[in-house]
Amino acid sequence: MSTENVTEHAQEHESHGHTPAAWTAVVIITLAFLIGMFAVIFGNWTVLYIAFGIAILGGIVGKVMAMMGMGAQPAE
Repeated sequence: MSTENVTEHAQEHESHGHTPAAWTAVVIITLAFLIGMFAVIFGNWTVLYIAFGIAILGGIVGKVMAMMGMGAQPAE
């Protein structure tokens, strides 16, 4: 693979999801996993199910934000 092909490929994929929608979803889902981790450690199954809901909510929030224009824009 030549250097030119590598550069073209890198330019096509340079954002890696660095958008407000992606970061918001990642932060919410990460917090949900942390809450779930402590819920399992302490055996609190109600909190674990709440953490599952928060993780799903994080995905929904990220998708809604992307639909509002805060996500990656499609390539033209």
